[in-house]
Amino acid sequence: SNSKSIKSYGVTLALVLIFGIFGGHRFYAGKVGTGILFFLTAGLLGIGWFIDIFTVAFGNFTDKSGSFVRPK
Repeated sequence: SNSKSIKSYGVTLALVLIFGIFGGHRFYAGKVGTGILFFLTAGLLGIGWFIDIFTVAFGNFTDKSGSFVRPK
């Protein structure tokens, strides 16, 4: 799907920067499974968190339904 998510880009970006190591942005986007994985592994040892920072920042992060979380 190439649609835009109803989730806020600003909130997602803030969550990945502040709580990303704990998967906060993934829980917010509805990706509970990978959120728990990030929480238990400290963002996949920081590597997954680092990748997600850029994925969210450049608008390529998707929510649970596959819609892109992008700025307006």
